[in-house]
Amino acid sequence: MKAVDTMIRERLNSEVVLIRSIGDYIIGAGGKRMRPAMLLMVAQALGYQGSHQHLMAAVVEFIHTATLLHDDVVDESDLRRGRSTANAVFGNAASVLVGDYLYSRAFEMMVDVDSMRIMQIMSEATTVIAEGEVLQLLNVHDPDVSEARYLQVVRFKTAKLFEAAAQAGAVLAGATPEQQAGAAAYGRHIGTAFQLIDDVLDYSGDASALGKNVGDDLREGKPTLPLIRVLEVGTEAQKALIRQAIEHGEADFDAVALAIQDTQALEHARQCALAEAELASQALSVFPASKYKDSLLALCPFAVDRDR
Repeated sequence: MKAVDTMIRERLNSEVVLIRSIGDYIIGAGGKRMRPAMLLMVAQALGYQGSHQHLMAAVVEFIHTATLLHDDVVDESDLRRGRSTANAVFGNAASVLVGDYLYSRAFEMMVDVDSMRIMQIMSEATTVIAEGEVLQLLNVHDPDVSEARYLQVVRFKTAKLFEAAAQAGAVLAGATPEQQAGAAAYGRHIGTAFQLIDDVLDYSGDASALGKNVGDDLREGKPTLPLIRVLEVGTEAQKALIRQAIEHGEADFDAVALAIQDTQALEHARQCALAEAELASQALSVFPASKYKDSLLALCPFAVDRDR
């Protein structure tokens, strides 16, 4: 991961000072780096001996960072990872343009790998992520979003880059088609579990640990899984409360939290995440035994049992 960070710094070295400043600002904010770490571990688990894994891990982080820059502008967010967002500091226009730069830079870097299959995987991923962003936009303030519609957004917007990172690691290693499919499934299920726990933390996490304002999704009118669950099994009064919260992006947060607690909506979301993590674990059955596979398996409970 130190080699990946070095690669990121080198490839962010634009002559345009503002690009360097914003890139350093958001990448320097830290984060779990799960996607690049996953790519490295999949490649090593499948016996990769080449020199492109750090470059591809940096590519994945650049794409992820670009989505964060754009996300925060769309959501009008002012806090991420416990500090001000780039758009809050530098403005929306600069954040959008630097996000565009990071996307372009990522594809420029991919050319060095000289793998048409990896280009296909990553270009499809960025398209699907963009579709997920638009789908989420359509769902905002819509209390009639079903669990299936919501999970489609999760798989497009969040899980797809996890899937692409794991699959790219397998392609780098020259893995069998079965192993490549297993890697993709692993990333897809881990990414879904990860987002579902984010939903849980939005109503149960500690704001300082989570690095964002607890309840942000509610204020933005996003119908996440706990809210959808209340609409499915709650009382008529609870359903009315949640519908109003989603439609208007404002409500008595304590009353919403109580409705979520009474309907065990967080436990439902957590059980969905556990099921996804179990599917991720099963997907690795086609991988040979190694310490890297063990680390990938360890990511499954981590994706669920975290507080940030």
